[in-house]
Amino acid sequence: MSSISDLDAFALGKAFRRKQLSPVEATTDALDRAEASQSTVNAFVTIDRKRTLDWAREAEARWLKGTPLSRFDGVTVTIKDNMAVAGWPSRKGSKVAAADPVGFDAPVTARCKEAGLVVLGTTTMPEFGWIGLSSSPLTGHTRNPWNQERTAGGSTSGGAAAAALGIGRFHLGSDGLGSIRIPAAFCGVAGIKPSFGRVPAYPISVMSELAHLGPIAQTVGEVAGLLSILSGPDLRDPMAWNTPAPDFTVGLEDGVRGLRIAYSPRLGFARKIDPTVEKVVAEAARVFEDLGATVDEVDPPIEDPAPIAWDIWNAGAALAVSAFNEAERKQMDPGLLGCARAGDTFPASALIDALLYRRTKTVIAMAKFHEAYDLLLTPTMPTGAIPLGADLPPPGFAGQSEWGPLWTDWCPFTPPFNVTQQPAATVPCGFDADGLPVGLHIVGAKRNDALVLKAMRAFETARPFARV
Repeated sequence: MSSISDLDAFALGKAFRRKQLSPVEATTDALDRAEASQSTVNAFVTIDRKRTLDWAREAEARWLKGTPLSRFDGVTVTIKDNMAVAGWPSRKGSKVAAADPVGFDAPVTARCKEAGLVVLGTTTMPEFGWIGLSSSPLTGHTRNPWNQERTAGGSTSGGAAAAALGIGRFHLGSDGLGSIRIPAAFCGVAGIKPSFGRVPAYPISVMSELAHLGPIAQTVGEVAGLLSILSGPDLRDPMAWNTPAPDFTVGLEDGVRGLRIAYSPRLGFARKIDPTVEKVVAEAARVFEDLGATVDEVDPPIEDPAPIAWDIWNAGAALAVSAFNEAERKQMDPGLLGCARAGDTFPASALIDALLYRRTKTVIAMAKFHEAYDLLLTPTMPTGAIPLGADLPPPGFAGQSEWGPLWTDWCPFTPPFNVTQQPAATVPCGFDADGLPVGLHIVGAKRNDALVLKAMRAFETARPFARV
């Protein structure tokens, strides 16, 4: 039998059913590896060994009785530290956020528990998820498992790093400007930002309609399986669809034959990209031709939506920071405070304009684009993982003299699809010149999450993902 860490969620469920392995054994193995990795990668905020093993024993008892809650009962899941787990604190990467245990489960946590998943721990993130990198005042640096001198990306930093290491099978993330896709790309794993409203949230993010919740995992099948669980309704989110959750694993192997796919290496406005990344992604796009799709190199008819996203983001940062006094703010990330200051001076009328009118223009343009193309392919990030602790690539990195004053200047591909609320995913497609993972970005029309997952799986089948 393979080592426990080699078994994906489907194989674990089968092993539990056949009594070849118990959830307690699998959870103990995951806990041991999580604790051992803390001194190097530092992916976890909370590890509560006793409570996690109690959940595993409950799952074991259900399997022995033949009454599992789902096919994944007893499989471990990590939860980003901005999502509530009853009895644990939710620190959001901040020294000044409340350290008291919360008294309720977030919808995603509740859906996981209802499926019998065992919560392995909460994972690290930058303060209030303000940046796509992996350092915070609370936990310090989370390191990339491929190279510990590089960032793991963010803001689902610990979740992606744990996925790369095979510590836990399922990982919950959130994505406001790329916070699932950036770390998944940098850490060489798969992740999807589903259509907005597909996965319910509570409390509602201060980043409003930019913020999506979704899964990260080593395999596309696991991404699809977890998304099926997370998509269960919850009436606490008035913006969620609250319709029965589909099983996204059904039809996952259908492939992409006959699809019309657009490949856009720069979206028409991305000025800077690592030449190696651009070459790797271009080669990945051609794989879809081999799989029977038609692939055209074409840019969608949109202007850069990052300014829209940035305006909404800064207003959300101002709201997040408003709860803290001056002494507390001195303990916060200066970059987050800079966003909040910009948001404080942003008129309410301009925010409504960004949310409603400017955003809608881009939404309509992309909807029309998808009348001609089923999917859009781009790079996920213009570089591999950057040096740890930097807010931007340093001058000269990846052949560019400079990358711009804001971290979004270096991250052009992910924010547009938070603005449009489309499903957007990343899969590993190769390596940069430093041997670090490169992500292929796969975008679908709004609510067509299943097709994005099928494309992810088709690519994974043709080009199996490398492991750390």
